Order: sequence, then C-alpha cells, then structure tokens
Amino acid sequence: MSKLDSKIPAGDISQKWSNHKAHLNLVAPNNRDRIEVIVVGTGLAGGSAAATLAELGYKVKAFCYQDSPRRAHSIAAQGGINAAKNYKGDNDSVYRLFYDTIKGGDYRAREANVHRLAEESANIIDQCVAQGVPFARDYGGYLDNRSFGGVQVSRTFYAKGQTGQQLLLGAYSAMNHQIGLGRIQMYNRHEMLDLVIVDGKARGIIARNLVTGEIERHSAHAVVIASGGYGNVYFLSTNAMGSNATAAWKIHKKGAFFANPCYVQIHPTCIPVHGANQSKLTLMSESLRNSGRIWVPKRIEDAIAIREGKKKATDIAEEDRDYYLERRYPAFGNLVPRDVASRAAKERCDAGFGIENNDTKEGVFLDFSTEIKKKGREVAYANGNHNPTDEEVTKLGKQWIEDKYGNLFQMYQKITDDNPYETPMKIYPAVHYTMGGIWVDYNLMSTIPGCYVLGEANFSDHGANRLGASALMQGLADGYFVLPYTIADYLSADIRTGKIPTDSPEFDQAEKAVKDQINSFINNKGNRSVDSFHKALGHIMWNKVGMARNAQGLSEAIQEIAELREEFHKNVFIPGTADELNPELEKALRVADFMELGQLMAMDALQRNESCGGHFREEYQTEEGEALRDDENFTFVGAWEYQGEDINREIMHKEELKYEFIELKARSYK
Repeated sequence: MSKLDSKIPAGDISQKWSNHKAHLNLVAPNNRDRIEVIVVGTGLAGGSAAATLAELGYKVKAFCYQDSPRRAHSIAAQGGINAAKNYKGDNDSVYRLFYDTIKGGDYRAREANVHRLAEESANIIDQCVAQGVPFARDYGGYLDNRSFGGVQVSRTFYAKGQTGQQLLLGAYSAMNHQIGLGRIQMYNRHEMLDLVIVDGKARGIIARNLVTGEIERHSAHAVVIASGGYGNVYFLSTNAMGSNATAAWKIHKKGAFFANPCYVQIHPTCIPVHGANQSKLTLMSESLRNSGRIWVPKRIEDAIAIREGKKKATDIAEEDRDYYLERRYPAFGNLVPRDVASRAAKERCDAGFGIENNDTKEGVFLDFSTEIKKKGREVAYANGNHNPTDEEVTKLGKQWIEDKYGNLFQMYQKITDDNPYETPMKIYPAVHYTMGGIWVDYNLMSTIPGCYVLGEANFSDHGANRLGASALMQGLADGYFVLPYTIADYLSADIRTGKIPTDSPEFDQAEKAVKDQINSFINNKGNRSVDSFHKALGHIMWNKVGMARNAQGLSEAIQEIAELREEFHKNVFIPGTADELNPELEKALRVADFMELGQLMAMDALQRNESCGGHFREEYQTEEGEALRDDENFTFVGAWEYQGEDINREIMHKEELKYEFIELKARSYK
C-alpha cells in the first residue's frame, strides 16, 4: 500500500473544494485561543497565513530570518498576480486558468489542487484591494490586466513593476495589526534548525537567534512551513542570497517526503552573468515580454561583431534579426511559457548566435523599439495628433513604456549602465523558481501529522513548470483561503490538549542534535570558505542538473556532489563563535542542506526518463527539439523518503496523477 494519501475529494472538479470545506471539522471561536500555531517564513504564504490564523483567534508564533517580514523574497516577484476575473472580456474563466496552469506545468500537476487555486484567484484580488494594494487601473478606473507567458488572455493584475512588494506590504500590515493585538508573537532574525515531533505529531521547532546565537525551544499544536524554494542550490540564481532550503530539508529529514526535486524553473529574462566573482543574478520581470521582442542576429558574423564591440544592436537591420520565438511559436510568440523560452535562448546561443561578451558568450536581446513606435503613434492619435513626426512618436512611446515599466528600466540601467529606452536589454535564462518541494495532501499537510507546508516550499500546484504570475497567486491562496480551513480540521482534536511542554525528551534530543552540528562546524580545522564550496556545488548543478540534463551528466553529478559534501565537512572553515552574530555559520548550515538536496535533485532527474517542463532530458526530445513526455510511465509525482545520511538510500514513492477533467496531450504553443 502506498504511504501517500492525497485526500483528494470525490465528485466533479468544480464542486470538490466547496464540498470538502462543508465537511471539515471546525474549532469554535471561544476555543481558538487555546491553540498555538508556529509559522516559519513570513513571505506571502507565511505572512498571509499568520495574519489570517491570528485574526481567527489562534495564538501564532511567526519566525523569519530577516530583520523584518518586509524583507521576504516575495517582494522580488515584480510582474503580477493571476486571477480569472475576465475584466478584459477576452473569454477568461476559472476553467481556462485551471487548464492553462495544468498545460503550462506540462501535465505533471494535481488537477484538484490547481482547480482550487483557479477558484480562489478572484477572492485574492478582492482581499488585496480591500487591504489597499495599489493595483494599476485603466482609464475608466477599473483594475487593469496584462498578459503573461503561456496564455492567450490578459489576466495578470499588477502594480507597476513592484507587485510582490505591494502584496507583501498588504499581508505585512495585516500581520502588524495582529501583532499589535498580541495574537502574533513575532520572532525576527530567528532561523528554524529542526522540527520537534512528539507522539508522531509536529509539536514545535528548535530555532537559533541569529543575533545572539542562542538556541531556543518553541512549542505549538501545529507547525506551518512557508520558507520558499531551493533555487540557491545553484549558487547563482535570482533568489535573494539568504534564501535557503533549511526549514524544508529539516522536516524532510524528520519524515516529510520531498516531491519532484528535479523540477526547477529557469527564467528566460535575467541579466546575463558578467564574471566569475558574481554572487547573485537579477531578474527582469516577465511582464517585459508583453512589450519587448526577443532576437539574435540572423548572421553569425553579426553576433561575433556585437560580442567583440565592433557593432551595436541598433546597427543590425530589421531584416537581419532573428525573432526566434515568433518564428518558432507563432501562436504565442514572445509569450511562450518560461521553460520553452529559456530552451530556445540556449539553443540559439549554443549555435553561436549569443550576443554577450562573457565567458560563455550567452545572451540575447529584449528589444522595445517596436512597442515604443506602436504606442507612441497610439498616444499621439489619442491626443489628436494624427500625423506625428518620428521624434514625437519616439518621445510619446518612451513615456508610455516608462509609465508601465519605469522602475524595471531604471534598475536595468543602474546595473548595466545601458539605457534600455535606446538600446535593447541583454538577457539570458537563470535559475529562478522551484516547482518541487515538500509533498502535501489536498489539505496542505505533509506526511508528518500537524506539519503543513505552503507556497513555494510545497510541490502542489505547478507541475513541471510554473506559469508567470502564479507564484503570488499560490502563496496568497494557500495562506488566506486554504490553510485556515484545512488546519482547523486537524486542530479540532487539540482544544483540550493544553500547552505543549518544551522540557520533554523530544525537545532535548532535537536541541542536542542542532548544537552538535553547530559545534562540529565551529571546531572544524579546515581552510576553505563556505562560499568556495557553495560555488563548486552550483557549478556541478548548473552544468549537469541545469537547463538540459542527460544520464551520464546526472550520474556524474550524484558522485561529484557526494565527494564535495565529504570534502566540505572535512575542510570548511568557520571563523568566530556559535554564541554571536555569525553569518558564515548561518551559511555553512544552509550549504550543508543544499549539498544533500542537490544530490537528491540529480537522483530524481536521473530516474525521470522523459522531458517535461523545466526537466529537459537530452535523450528525450522531438525532432524539433521540444520536450518529449512519456505519459505511460511517468504520469506521477515522485516523493522521496529520507533514509539516513547516505542520500543514495532515499526511497521514492509514487503518487499517480489521474487526469479526469483535462485530456493529456503534447503541449503546443505553435
């Protein structure tokens, strides 16, 4: 019998969630303050969950490693949030959002969860407007929408190029209200380092105060993990440098299965790598693909001349430009899904047409000149000028672009010293979001009773590739509209339990394990920095578990990471002590987890003998170079069970994916 019970309700897809909610157990309002919930992570998923649970009357302890929840990496999701409101009248619907998300994820997501996400999407927008989130509005005052990759409708709500930040401020203000009422205890600059299980249930955490180094015990009746994704396994990614996988990996080692770790999203529009000493990459929002056209020169000699500085992008005539996404995918053009756009850019650069003068000659152009002319003429016409000069068109077009994307253009210019109004942006794919994560059932509970996982930290909604503007949607749906209902069903059995004591053998054992690991790092007599090991891991991951994978490279990666991990524990050097602010110690603890997770990612990619979404195996592709799925053998979620320090011993369990409401077929964006 499988150890995985997804608890998907019976019945028609459109009724599953409402029927399920109607039959969940409740905790009465007068009993809620008897129950404590720990929330780890205060980005959109954790912040919205903490605020909502506290507003319902539960006692909440919220933990973040930053100095404030406002620093959560959710702010970096610039482009927008999806919702099926059909404001543009272009025939959007809950079903179409559900279908686009399943298709975008290459038919490797769970139908019931995705439909629930689509249903709740409209509620999120209403909630955020009520909080005062300043969404963009059209001329008539209605909320505006724009398009994103992988869809043929406009359903993305946005606040200029800072949507994630504005949504996070909404959740943060809701949290602050509850902190002011004493319902949320906020623990800033604290990092969860282990989960405590008592009688088979998640009952607390061990946390380190990052300022003093003190190890603390915190108990609760349930633990919610909302700590984000694991993109920083690759060292270079669009994630904030502090983003890490420790909370998720610690619960994995305590019994939470880790699902689909090989599903990593490579985002097509990042500023290319400049040099070997770089430690972070910058994402240019996918919203720019609404207005920008992606191209490389048609002639290889032009690409070489651009790389060598002998020609500029503006020197290449229109007929000598290869708008390769428009050529290959005419129905969607520049708005194909991220995995498709990323592989297409890699294909052109591998063929020698890259335009960036870096070590790998990798980069393509994102050009706004066509949109500047088009919008400039439209604005001039609307202003009554039906015969504008070229100068007037350009000026008005640039103003339109600035109103729409101004802060993104400013950010690009500050980083590159190029003016994107005058010359095309240079972009190239980079590691961004992780679709894999902790396996959860329909109620968002992991395989550990009482341990729930939300947002990017779980695996549930995006299959093998996430559509743009869906991360914010999932985080807020989980936190505002799913977990508060489903966790009550579990907590209803705890109204007489009383406070969970922290002086139990289980807390003793967990605290000792944390202190032992910290002491082993502090007392290590090595001579290499943490970053040198992290970079070495990232190099293996990007080259062998990156945009394209093959059996030989993955087998090598598994072995190389195991050797690197051994060397890391022998030879890493941590300055300072354990009982102080010690960023190198923080990094060492996180990199130790990345090493183990990186090996599991390669193992998961090796067993999946197909290409789907963000997982592209070179052995499995069509004649046109598109991903070739194997639905007969791989229509399942691979959920891995920890079996001790040797990651090679992990056991994979399968959750078969049943498609009852959508037909399984090859993706086409042509």
